[in-house]
Amino acid sequence: MYAIIKTGGKQYRVAAGEKLKVEKLAGDIGSELLIDQVLLVGAGDDTKVGTPLVPGASVKAKVLGHGLGDKVQIFKMRRRKHYAKHQGHRQGYTEIEITGISG
Repeated sequence: MYAIIKTGGKQYRVAAGEKLKVEKLAGDIGSELLIDQVLLVGAGDDTKVGTPLVPGASVKAKVLGHGLGDKVQIFKMRRRKHYAKHQGHRQGYTEIEITGISG
């Protein structure tokens, strides 16, 4: 059984037992999350497609940890204008493990 969920402005295909990194979510390490924005639920030949969400469907996940992604370097420069700007960014993420899919 698999599902397509929406969290953090992105869509993910998930199945029970998978681990994935999503945009930062509120929740302590070890706590359970209930993701109710399910766009599609599939099990073999049986597929339920939402318009836009599948009613009554949900995905349970366990928070494994929080962290920061790789550093992205931003460099802006205007030639011949004596202007250069250095900046860096590290996006926060939450690592979750899918424990169950219902719907």
